[in-house]
Formats: sequence, structure tokens, C-alpha cells
Amino acid sequence: IKSLDVDAVIRSGIRRFPHQVGHLWCALAEFYATDGRFAKAKDVYEEALNTVATVRDFSAVFDAYAQFEESMLAAKMELAEADDAEDDEEVEATGDVGALGLSASDEVDWRMMRLEALMERRALLLNSVLLRQNPHNVEEWHKRVALFKDDPIKAITTFSKAVATVDPAQATGKPHTLWVAFAHFYEKKGRDLKNARVIFDKATKVAYRGVDDLASVWCAWAEMELRHRNYEKAREVMRRACVAPDRLPRSSDKDNTSIKVQKRLFKSTKLWSLYADLEESFGTLDSTRAVYDSMFDLKIVTPQIVLNYAAFLEEHKYFEQAFRAYEKGLDLFNFPHAFPIWIAYLKRFIQRYKGKKKERARDLFEQAVAKVTKENAKSLYLLYAKYEEDYGLARRAMDVLERSCKAVDIKQRAAMYSVYISRVSDLFGVTKSREVYHDAIRQLPKQDLKPMCLRYASLERRLGEIDRARAIYQYAAQFCSPTRDGDFWEDWKAFEVQHGNEETFTEMLRVKRSVVGQFATVQLLPTDVVAKHKPTKAEIRAKERARKADEMSILEAESKADAQANGDVGGPQPPAEEKKAPAANPEEIELDIDDDDDMDVQEKPVPAAVFGAASSGDSGLGAKARFARKQG
Repeated sequence: IKSLDVDAVIRSGIRRFPHQVGHLWCALAEFYATDGRFAKAKDVYEEALNTVATVRDFSAVFDAYAQFEESMLAAKMELAEADDAEDDEEVEATGDVGALGLSASDEVDWRMMRLEALMERRALLLNSVLLRQNPHNVEEWHKRVALFKDDPIKAITTFSKAVATVDPAQATGKPHTLWVAFAHFYEKKGRDLKNARVIFDKATKVAYRGVDDLASVWCAWAEMELRHRNYEKAREVMRRACVAPDRLPRSSDKDNTSIKVQKRLFKSTKLWSLYADLEESFGTLDSTRAVYDSMFDLKIVTPQIVLNYAAFLEEHKYFEQAFRAYEKGLDLFNFPHAFPIWIAYLKRFIQRYKGKKKERARDLFEQAVAKVTKENAKSLYLLYAKYEEDYGLARRAMDVLERSCKAVDIKQRAAMYSVYISRVSDLFGVTKSREVYHDAIRQLPKQDLKPMCLRYASLERRLGEIDRARAIYQYAAQFCSPTRDGDFWEDWKAFEVQHGNEETFTEMLRVKRSVVGQFATVQLLPTDVVAKHKPTKAEIRAKERARKADEMSILEAESKADAQANGDVGGPQPPAEEKKAPAANPEEIELDIDDDDDMDVQEKPVPAAVFGAASSGDSGLGAKARFARKQG
């Protein structure tokens, strides 16, 4: 069939079936190669590499193209060997070497160069495919520039194309890095700061998505000037960037995308921080204070910036201004962000005035502890107590520590009580620490009671209060499992061996057995397992029957008790001699009292009114009989 246009048919298939593009391009090139039109096949492969849009199609076309070039090279090498043999025979016959044209070996070398160039172009061709998929992929543009690192002209052309193609609103990645890399290329390759400044100036006018992108461009520009020791130029760049508006906008305007990013730039903390650092290093005191004051007015400071400003003022001996900077920062931040500011403020104040302004210092401490969170309370209270010990009253220091034990987090409470006990013992003696121990035992969680009780018992042992120490051991035993807290029981055992007797040691063993049973019950029947168990209907009915049977048993027992109380015993009674004597009480105190035989006791009759109805002849009847008699 000669009238069929194969090229048009296959190209229409390429447009219609996008998932088979690579296979169809290879088929078209193979058609021309089979027909002997090798140059046309090569053009088809090149066209395919420049049009496919997926990596899968690119890999298929490139592999087929490389195989085509290898087969052509192999064919030319075979022809070259045959032509060399014919040329040798011709030279021997004629003796004229100059009569030969382009040798076959030169064509083989040319084919070899084409194959090597194709392999070297693979990375660039693949990068082109990825950029055709997404021309706003910033990372792929950086990779494309890196492919031309040895060709400055092509690198500059690629940068220009990249910044012109990438739309910041649709970019994948950070588009400002292209502008920064473009400027750095001029800076490093040619030391061309003039063109680098032009690139940076154009970059500051791009409509980026976020304020941080534009701030990064300005910061990169200032850092370039610093690298080349153009300090005044760097300050001028930052002065252009950090321009506060006449009207202070709302705090939410920084994230308002409807406002141009250039008008929201003044809210960038990153930019102002670099500006403040430059002014501290190369500016004057007044210019630096003006920058920091502008940051406070715009409310773009961080706790670290507050600390930096205060430290800067302290270096220049402006202590009261430094304290005002701390207070400005405290007005802007709450806990936990205000915690480092409070710590620095209080330490600097104490270092500056020591004990000269006690009331002012106490007022500051009270303001701090009134707002502090439980997680940060420990450090502030310890600093407060230390100040009172050094410059105030010991009693006030103890009051602060007592307040701190209730203000800190429950996880830090044991450590706080330990500090409190230690300071009370040092200042007022160990006997005064008993009250603290009592309070600690009431306030601490169960997991912290054991070490605290052991310390308390050890204190009482040193003071010779053996009974008090034993009472502490007995109280703490209910929280200490013999299997998990063996050190507690060993300590109590050693205590009884040293200070107790057989009776107290036996009591210790009894307590231990009861605690073992208590913890064993808890382990065998955990509350969560009991809560998760749902009784079946049969179990509910069985429990109901058992409950009714128990009620009947209780009623019968009450009836028997009433009958026995009125002398109506419902069964045979055991003989008197078979009744057991009551158990002797080992702790009973024997009193030396004479026998009753020597006493003259007179008996008087009991009035009949005392017995009431019982004297009417019903005294011999039981409760049931009397009730039946009344009913009858």
C-alpha cells in the first residue's frame, strides 16, 4: 500500500493517545529507518526528545535513539573495515594515495562523537522534560543552571529565562532563591557587584507570596555588601527595606494576601533583627536605640530582641533605660514567653541594687509570681527566696518557699519541699522542719511519699524519737509495695532490729502481710478490668436470687435473735460445761480487789412498773408468739 501516509497516521495517533506517545514516536522513527531514510529517523528522534512530557516516554525514546545510533555505528565500522581493504588494493595498484575521498574511518569517528554527545545531553534533555511538566519548578531551574556551570553565557541565559518564566504565585519551591542565586553568580564569577545590585533591585519588586521571601532578598543583598566590606552600603540597603508606614496597620495585615508584599515588609522580624545588628556594629547609640524603639512600636519584637536591647543599654551604662526595656517587653508577652525576660530583669536588678531597693524588688517579684505558670514557678520562687535570705528576712524567705511548694507543678513539688526543708533546717534547726515534713506528707502525691517519709523517719531516729519514727514507717507502709519498694521494708526491718522488740517486730510483719494482700488484690482485680466486664443476663439473675436469699437469711437471723433475747430459744442449748471460757486478754490489768464474800449486799425488789407488759404473764413468750397473740 503506497498511497498510505504513515507519517500522518502515526502523528494523529500521538495527538489522540497521550499515554502511548513514546511507543508511537519510536514506531515512526523505526519506519523511516527501515525505509533507509536514516537522517529522517534521526530527526524524528530529536523531535520526540524535545516534545515528550513524561519521564516514562522520554526513557523509551532515548533508549531507542541510543540503540539506533549504536546500530548505525556498528554498520559503519563493518563498512569501514571492508573499505580499508579495497583502498589498500587500489593504492597498491595505482600508487596514488591522494585519489581517495573521505575515509570510512573518519565517518566512524563522527558517528562515535554523535553517540557520546547524545549521552552527555541526557541530563539536560531530562531536565527539559521536567520543566515542560511544570515550568514553575524552582528546584529544576537550579539543576539546569548547574548543568551550565562551565559555560557562563548559557548559565546567565538560563537564569534570565528562569526568573522570567517562574510565577511566584504558582511556583513550587522558593522563587526568591532564583534571584539570589542569579545575583551571587555575578558576584562570584565576575566580581560584578554593579550587575549583582541591579539583579537584587529587580528582585525586591517581584510580587512574592510571602513577606519572608522578600525579606530574604533584602537580607541577601545586605550580606553581599558586608562580604565586600561595604558597611555603609549595607546600612543603606537595610534602611531602604525597613521603612515603617505612617499609619500602623492591624497585626493581621502581615498575612493579608490582598495587600502587596512590599507594603507588608515592615512586619518582618527577620529584617529588623538584621538591621538592629548592623546598627549595633556600625551605627551610633542613637541610631541603634531608634531602630529598637521602632521595633517596639511596631510590636515585632521577640523575647530575644528584648534581651538584646537591654544588654546593649547596659553595656553603655544606661541601666534604668535597660529596666524600662525589660518592662516594655513584659507588656508585650505573657508566660511562658515572658519567663526569660523576668529572670534576666530580676537578676540584673539584684545585681545592680542588691539590698538598696528592697520594696521595689519585692514588688517586682510579686508581679512575676502572680502571673507565672506552674511549669516556670520553681526558678522564680527560688530566686525570690534567695533574695530574701541575702538582703531581707529569713522568715519572709521561708514564707516564699512555703508558697512555692503549692504553686509549682506537682512533678516539681517534691524537689521544692526538699529545698524548703533544707533551708528551714539550716536557719531554724532541724526540729522546726517537722512542720514542713507534715505539710509535705499531706501535699505530695503517692509516688513521692516514700522518699519523703524515709527522710522524716531518719530525722526522728537521729533525734531519738523512736516512737515517732515508727509511726512514720507505719503510715508510709500503706503506699509501699513489698515487691516494688523493697528498700523501704528493709529500712524498716533494720530500724526494728536496732530499736524495737519482739512485739514491734511482729507488728511490722503483720503490717507487711496486710500490705501484701492489699497490693495483690489490686493487681488481681484492677479497676479498669472490673469496669470493662459486662455481666450477662444469667449472672444478673443469679445475683438477684443470691440477694433475695441473703435478705431471707437476715430476717431469720433477726427473728432468732429476738427469740433468744426473750428466753424463747428455738433449739436445744449446749450444756453449761461445754461452753468455752472467753479468751484471756494478755494486756488485761489485774486489780487487787477483795472477794465479794466480805461485803454486805442488800437486795431490794424491783418495782413491777419497770417490766411493763412483760410482767403480765407474757415474759415466757418469744417475740413471734407475742406478735401472733396480738394478731389473734
